[in-house]
Parts: sequence; structure tokens; C-alpha cells
Amino acid sequence: MRATRRAGLFALLLLGFLPGTASLAASPAGPVVFAAASLKTALDEIAAEWATSGRPAPRISYAASNTLAKQIEAGAPADLVFTADLDWMDYLEGKALIRPGTRVSLLGNAIVVIAPKDSAVTLAMGPGLNLAAALGSGRLAMGHVEAVPAGKYGKAALEKLGAWDAVKGRIAQAESVRAALLLVSRGEAPLGIVYATDARADPNVRVVATFPAGSHPAIVYPAALAAGSTHSDAAAFLAHLGGPAATAAFARHGFTATGRPAPRS
Repeated sequence: MRATRRAGLFALLLLGFLPGTASLAASPAGPVVFAAASLKTALDEIAAEWATSGRPAPRISYAASNTLAKQIEAGAPADLVFTADLDWMDYLEGKALIRPGTRVSLLGNAIVVIAPKDSAVTLAMGPGLNLAAALGSGRLAMGHVEAVPAGKYGKAALEKLGAWDAVKGRIAQAESVRAALLLVSRGEAPLGIVYATDARADPNVRVVATFPAGSHPAIVYPAALAAGSTHSDAAAFLAHLGGPAATAAFARHGFTATGRPAPRS
């Protein structure tokens, strides 16, 4: 008799008939979002707010935009991709890996030079920028300058200001902008180049100088549905990212809006 009861209880658990088990068994998963590492602080907040509507929270994977693009190209399952530059979205679009007509440009940003919060270093931003002297014997933390968007923007700005040749042999190249941020936050690098929004997100660093907007290509964050997405909430979440609540959240974290997003194929 005891064995029969145990068997019956086990069957009920499997079927989700016991209190509290039905919702667990039926809990749907949210859309999979591949997002640039610099979006993490703001996008985590937006995803949590989205989940309060009763819809399942998006599952977000953060990495450098180049890493995300290569993962999607290799077949990684994603419903939505949100990069930190146009080049990697162009790459995906060129390989028919995003859904036509869903691409939108949502956000802008700025790049800055940061130092540990207790550092006394100063820097005069402009042509003839003497970044090498400010570095002392240390290295400049940046995202990979040929692949990571923040690294590419940073290299372009240093070239424009005539500072690249003096520091190009002293770069600590990181796999993402957040990894570069961490090197400075931990005091492992005296200076770094990151987005203004990254600097705001870490209390252990301070902004030393901001690069002029004209010293590098415009920083634009586009988003699009992945070509293979079948998730019923993916399009709604993409629309939400361009809506007033998300736009306000991005602004609180230092991003700028690019204006009303318009789908493009």
C-alpha cells in the first residue's frame, strides 16, 4: 500500500498536479537576446521591467558585438540581436542572418578615457593628445581595436587626434568593452577607453576626458530580429526597446536616442 501511494505521488508530481508544480512545469521561456556588453546595466533593468507585465523575461547573452555576430553565424539560437556598431549588424545582414525589415537604430553613445577613481591623472583632450605621457609605464585598456566596436571607435579617435602611433604598442586589448572597464576598475591599467555609459556603471572609475564626437564614426546601436527566430514575443520585445519606457531607462544610464527608429531591410 505504501509503495502504491509513493508511486501515485510521483505520478502527480510528473503531471504537475500538486500545488505550485503546474506553473513550474508550464513556465515559458522568454526570447533569446544577444546584446553588446555595454548594454548590460540598462538592458537588465529593461528586461526586469518587461517581465512585470506577465510575459517571460528575455534570456540575454552579453558579449562583444563581433563575438555575438560570429556566434549567430555559427548557428547559435537567437531571437534578437542588439549590437554596438553598424558594421557587425551589416555583417549579419549581408549573410541573411537577420530578418528583413526589422532592423532599427535605437541608441547613441560617447567614448571616454577613464582612470581608477583615486587616480590624479589629468588629460587635455584635443589634437596633439599626449596619452603616452599620461600612461606612464602602464598600458591603455581597450576593446580589441580591430573587432570590438569600442576598440574600433577608440583607435579611430586616437588616429584622428595624432595619439595612436605613440601608444599602439602599449594597448591592453580586451575581449569586450566591459572587460577593458574591469582592467581599469581593478587598477590593473592606469587608463582605458570605454563608452560613457560604462564609466557611469562602475563607481571605481572616473572619466578623465571625453573624445570629441567628430574624432570617430558616429556610435550607433542597431537591433534586429534574428532570421531564424520563431519566438512569439521577439517582435514585441524589439518594439518595446524603442518604446518610451525603455528609451527613458536607456537615457537614465547615459545612452542617447537616435530618434524614431525606422525598420530597414
